[in-house]
Amino acid sequence: MTPTPAENRPELLYIQDPLCGWCYGTSPVINRLQEEFAGRVDVSVLCGGMVKGEDVGPIAEIWDGLKTSLNDVEDVTGVQFGEAFKALAAAGHYRYDSEPPSRAIATFRQLTQDPSRAVAFAHAVQTALFRDGHDLNDPSTYNELLVPFGVDVVEFQRRWAALESARAAQQEFAAVARIGVEGFPTAVVRIGEQGYVLARGFQPYEQMRAGLEQLLREETER
Repeated sequence: MTPTPAENRPELLYIQDPLCGWCYGTSPVINRLQEEFAGRVDVSVLCGGMVKGEDVGPIAEIWDGLKTSLNDVEDVTGVQFGEAFKALAAAGHYRYDSEPPSRAIATFRQLTQDPSRAVAFAHAVQTALFRDGHDLNDPSTYNELLVPFGVDVVEFQRRWAALESARAAQQEFAAVARIGVEGFPTAVVRIGEQGYVLARGFQPYEQMRAGLEQLLREETER
């Protein structure tokens, strides 16, 4: 199929949060859609700020409920949460805060000027926590994640620590709230000036692919 010129290309906007288990289960679906629809649809990622403000605190405060939902995520999506993450959470001290990892994703996007690569980096951030049990509040966690993308670690760390990057993450949270997204993950397709909700919550790959194909088909028939 002939690729759509970039300036006319629809955009799949993946709205997620680095601390959202259902988003961890959805990201492989988004990555696969990005591969299949390359040249037809651009894919980008936004962080929604699921845990911010008064909700920030030790993971011990939410671990009992979160532990139950992790089993549901594994059963429905097929992803696995690592023993390292479960041990980190069970210890109870980990500070659950969406801002530091969201700031990392915003910093990566700013440095690379490539929204499509930010999708893969966002999944790498989720994997670092949910599979490997790394501390997303520790800036050194991101050094290893940056290597496959060829991003300069020193410059990343400089920007991550800057007040402007914290503001960028907060502005991203506010932008997501303004468009009315309250739950994560949410997938929105932008075609021209119109936006269409493709999915609220997890949907399997075939269902999302079929929905996206239908939206693109309907657009060509207008």
